[in-house]
Amino acid sequence: MATLLLVTLYEYSPLFYIAVVSLCFLVTAAVVLGWFGFDVPVFLLSHDETESVVLTPEKLMVQETNPFSLALGSGPACVSDGVSLRPCCLEPCVLSCFWGCEVSALQDALHTHQQNLRLTSPQHFLEALHPRFNYHETFYICSEDEKECHTCIPADQRITDFGPLPRKHYPLVAVLTLAETEARNLYNIVANVIVIHVPDGKYNLSTRILFQYLLTSQGHMHELKVSLCDNSLFLCQLRLLGLLIRRGAASQQKHRRREML
Repeated sequence: MATLLLVTLYEYSPLFYIAVVSLCFLVTAAVVLGWFGFDVPVFLLSHDETESVVLTPEKLMVQETNPFSLALGSGPACVSDGVSLRPCCLEPCVLSCFWGCEVSALQDALHTHQQNLRLTSPQHFLEALHPRFNYHETFYICSEDEKECHTCIPADQRITDFGPLPRKHYPLVAVLTLAETEARNLYNIVANVIVIHVPDGKYNLSTRILFQYLLTSQGHMHELKVSLCDNSLFLCQLRLLGLLIRRGAASQQKHRRREML
């Protein structure tokens, strides 16, 4: 019946026949898209694509209080003369400075913290890194005290550099830990490990923080992204930004005066 109707329409007018067939196709396509939506039907997806459709569980963000803070101090710094550090902590802390610490020694210590032994005190870090560093120095830091601490290698050790690149030693590894045992039960973050580059005669890169790690009481380790390592560079960028803003405002004022004239 349908075939006879199509043949009759074609014999009557080929153009009318084409118009009717096109209209039927558009109606069928609209019905299919309305049923499945404008996405690809599920039965046409491959196995890999169906796995990607499955939503991954959301990770909840947990707010943690970090009791530690460390910034580079003022004045010049080098391996021969030492470097100034400015800690500022919410609780009394101990600043441990390890000069010439081996890269592998620090990696082993961080791995140990994640596995079984929790590094929560200065003595723990001293035992984990000993004897794979050149010099060790400690400072007691009062709560919210921003006084600078100057650390340096004694002159009698005659250490002026740590060799050519690539190096097996970090120039300086600073570790902040809570001084009081009671305070360690109040914070989940129990230690802050900071790797600092200090210039010397063979590698004269300016002083900057290379890495920062936060260690938790559960054995986790979080790396802080260091965005403003060089304080002097940051100040120069701020001054340059202020100069550009002033120039932009002055040019806008000149443009407005010309329009008024």
